[in-house]
Amino acid sequence: MRFSGPRTSSSRDHVEITSPAPRDKWQRLVDVSDEALITQTPGWLDCICATDPYEDASRFYEFDNGGGIVVPLARRRRWPGQLIAQDAWPSEWGIGGPVAAEAPGPGEARAVFGDLARLPANRVSVRFGPSADPAWLSAAPADFTTLPHTTYVLDLDGGFGDVWARKFQASVRTAVRKGEKTGVEVEVDRTGRLVPAFYALYQHSIARWAEQQHEPLALARWRRNRIDPLRKFQTVAETFAESCAVWLASYRGQPAAAIMVLRHGPHAKYWRAGMVKEVAGPTRATTLLHKLAIEDACAAGCRFYHLGDSVPDSSVSVFKERLGARGHPSYGYRREVLPLTSIDGALRGAAKRLIGFKDE
Repeated sequence: MRFSGPRTSSSRDHVEITSPAPRDKWQRLVDVSDEALITQTPGWLDCICATDPYEDASRFYEFDNGGGIVVPLARRRRWPGQLIAQDAWPSEWGIGGPVAAEAPGPGEARAVFGDLARLPANRVSVRFGPSADPAWLSAAPADFTTLPHTTYVLDLDGGFGDVWARKFQASVRTAVRKGEKTGVEVEVDRTGRLVPAFYALYQHSIARWAEQQHEPLALARWRRNRIDPLRKFQTVAETFAESCAVWLASYRGQPAAAIMVLRHGPHAKYWRAGMVKEVAGPTRATTLLHKLAIEDACAAGCRFYHLGDSVPDSSVSVFKERLGARGHPSYGYRREVLPLTSIDGALRGAAKRLIGFKDE
């Protein structure tokens, strides 16, 4: 994946910055970019601000040649200035890198990072996707910490027939056939009606993760429900309507598994999942749901099916690779004055060790 626009190496003498970014200009850039994900749209920021205590801090950079770049940013409300964070995006909200109609020149990328470095906030962070132009990755100032990730993406070029025959591993095709023969029933909803059913299955997954990690269930539910409350999924479903699909698999009348898939332009994004493992495992319900969602994405003309970040060689990444996804390096950049993120991480690590938490 690469930006399709022409690349320029010239620097700009002048840049005008507007914050918050004008919505019409932001949306225009999203509409003309083949690289923009649904998580880089103005609607995604609206979902963040409606769910969590954040406000719009996006920035629009307009250069001498009329070209523009938007950096989506969310800023915590009602925090003291010296402690405030401006992130793209806050934790668990995904990729929020810059949006542009064409690849930036080195001068433009440096200008954007230079402005971010001067923001009056304790922390500023930007998360890039795997298709980020190299100009961005070489422009971050030295006071930005590089945060490496591995992002898994399935290339849909060639259509679903090619995905089924050449990209799905044999074990996936076998699992799909088993799910179909077992009698798993599947429905898909794009109105938000199935969000409560999805969320109930997500709660089952939280309980399973808590047991695997030796985490008290009450703590696990409190922690995950702060990150992923029901209203978060309801807001996304309401905001994106037809572009947000909940796929639900049931077996003998019992909900077994569900996934939420978002779509924008040529990109489909698997976002969250939940399941009752005792039912979904033997019926291969989750694999069947992914097959149907991928087939649907191909029919809609999507070229990529995003499966998110995973640690290479983990059980989650192995599952994604069986679906044909490849791991791509992607990067975040964070500048922090007071090391609050590191302190918070250390405290969380100590608490995990105290309860015997096993982070898989």
